[in-house]
This record gives sequence, C-alpha cells and structure tokens, in this order.
Amino acid sequence: MNQTMILQPMVVMVALTLGVALWMLRLRFKAVADGQLSPGYFKHNRGGKVPDYLARVTQNFDNLLELPPLFYIACVILYLLHAVDGYTLALAWAYVASRLLHSAIHTTYNQLYHRMSAFLVSCLLLGMLWGELGRQVFTAG
Repeated sequence: MNQTMILQPMVVMVALTLGVALWMLRLRFKAVADGQLSPGYFKHNRGGKVPDYLARVTQNFDNLLELPPLFYIACVILYLLHAVDGYTLALAWAYVASRLLHSAIHTTYNQLYHRMSAFLVSCLLLGMLWGELGRQVFTAG
C-alpha cells in the first residue's frame, strides 16, 4: 500500500481545523462590529459575554486542538514505520469523518446527545488506531 495515503486524512483534519479557525476569526470581527464585544475583550478573553454563536465555534476550535494531535502523531508514526495498511487507513478516514460530524453538530444546532455521540465515536476510533499501532509496534520484528 502507498504509505503516503495516510497523509490525506491528516490534510483534511488540518483543513477542518484551519477552516474553523478562520470562521472563528470572522465571527470575532462580527461580534465586535455588532457591538456585542469590545475589541479589548480579546486581550485577556474577559470583560464581556461571548455570543452563543461565537462560543460554539470557539469551543469547537479548542476541541480540535485537544485529542486530534494524538491522531496526527499516530498517522506520522504509522507512516514512518511503513505500517499503513487498509485497516489503519480506514480507521484514519473514519476518525476524520467523525470529527467533521462533531464539528458540524457543535457549530450549528449543538444538540448535546448528538455531539456527545460523535465525540465518543471519534474517541473509540482514535483508541482503535492507537491499538493497531501498538499491536504493530509490539509484534514487529
């Protein structure tokens, strides 16, 4: 299998993260322009109530910087070990799909049960990816 294929889901995750970051920036400018927050709020992230639409996107951006680094690390290790196979690639793409779904739910209608379900699925998939990586590392050679 072409080992570089594991980089594709990583690129999509980075695109998701950067897309949410740009959306958050746009919404921050909107909140200031609409008079909902003063520009000084962003100096210490204090001194005002963040509108819900901005809070959801900001929280989602924060989420994309929490567990996904473990995804990136696993993918890079799999690539470096030449251990990418159909199973690990499928897990990587499923993880990305679950994070896309989580972000879509979180930043739009934000129904807690749906969001939690998508998050738990992504955690399970990440654990499976690391489990497979561990299996390959401990059984190598």
